[in-house]
Amino acid sequence: MHNVFIITPSYLIKKKSDFTAGIRELAKLGFNVLNPEFPKELPSPQDKAAQIHTAYSDPGTDMILAQRGGYSAMKSLPYIDFDLIKKHPKIIAGFSDLSALLNPIYERTGVVTLHAPMVINLDAPTAFTVGSFLNAVKGYPEKNLFKGAPVKVYNPGIATGTLKGGNLITLTALIDTDWQMETDNAIIFLEDVDEKLHQVDRYLTQWILAGKFKGVKGLILGDFRGIKSRQVYDVLASQMELNFPVVHCPYVGHVTDKITMPIGAQVELNTGKKELLIKKMTFPGAR
Repeated sequence: MHNVFIITPSYLIKKKSDFTAGIRELAKLGFNVLNPEFPKELPSPQDKAAQIHTAYSDPGTDMILAQRGGYSAMKSLPYIDFDLIKKHPKIIAGFSDLSALLNPIYERTGVVTLHAPMVINLDAPTAFTVGSFLNAVKGYPEKNLFKGAPVKVYNPGIATGTLKGGNLITLTALIDTDWQMETDNAIIFLEDVDEKLHQVDRYLTQWILAGKFKGVKGLILGDFRGIKSRQVYDVLASQMELNFPVVHCPYVGHVTDKITMPIGAQVELNTGKKELLIKKMTFPGAR
């Protein structure tokens, strides 16, 4: 059984019933939640970092799971002790606003993190989401992250690199800070939710102007709720030469069927086989 410590790095879950439903589902899946109390107050950035430190320092904690995303995880970055995280490697999981923690934690510690459903997403999860999540927690016995997921190829090819990525608007906000995502030799996945096309265009154009695609080995476009993935691809293709494979997988993002992605794993993207294959990974707490 995995002992789970719930953290509040972003917004609060508004309804207690949504929180308890997620806790109940975790118990059903065989997890033991160490702190099942419903959080009612949003911690300060310093307190969010302290909560993360407590979770990593606790020898009884196997996995650290965010209750939800939203905004403000990035405010805790200056207060996080990355050396402590490196000394006590554990699974940390979340997505959306958590992209601002998952990528810097991997890059500063070398510890793989999980772009995964959170407490709020586990109130009524699909079989696919649960299967992918449990596969991750077990250390990925199934190596093909795209298994059972639809994949559309926009630019063919085979590439290997370090898997990184997450929410586009969140990662864009970190560009030119001490915590920006390094993209050299990376296979990037990007997703967003309820942004207009011109806003997504603006974010991606900033990535292009900042040179963030220059060293990229491959790109996975996830779900961009309200915008077709082809439109997102066209924003890039109209401004730069895409000399790396690009695919669309709708199971990455704010979606019902969700792939749990290991940030920091060495992967191979093969558009011919429509596979995203884990080649090498040092995973904390795999059982």
